[in-house]
Amino acid sequence: MEDCIFCKVVSGEIESNIIYEDDKVVAFEDINPQAPVHYLVIPKKHIPTLLEIKEEDQKLIGHIYRVISKLAKKEGIAEDGFRVVSNCNEAGGQTVYHIHYHLLGGRNLQWPPG
Repeated sequence: MEDCIFCKVVSGEIESNIIYEDDKVVAFEDINPQAPVHYLVIPKKHIPTLLEIKEEDQKLIGHIYRVISKLAKKEGIAEDGFRVVSNCNEAGGQTVYHIHYHLLGGRNLQWPPG
């Protein structure tokens, strides 16, 4: 998708502080962090919203959660706890239409989140 900011991160057109990358996903620091640890984990495949995830994407989504687990352990937030957030559509708070998962930790996270 030529107008997708996250596709541009994946392609290297837009510079970001990438903390993890493999053949399926990229993880990078959020530019507006809401916690001491705030990373975005995105698939390299463009999927606009959670509603467009297809059956053939099941392994990809599972892989994303495994990467999130590795990152949480690496950053030292796994034991105390962390939050994973994925917004869907406008009322759900989605601003970039390329699925992404926020990994937040390093402080006590309140509920409800807002």
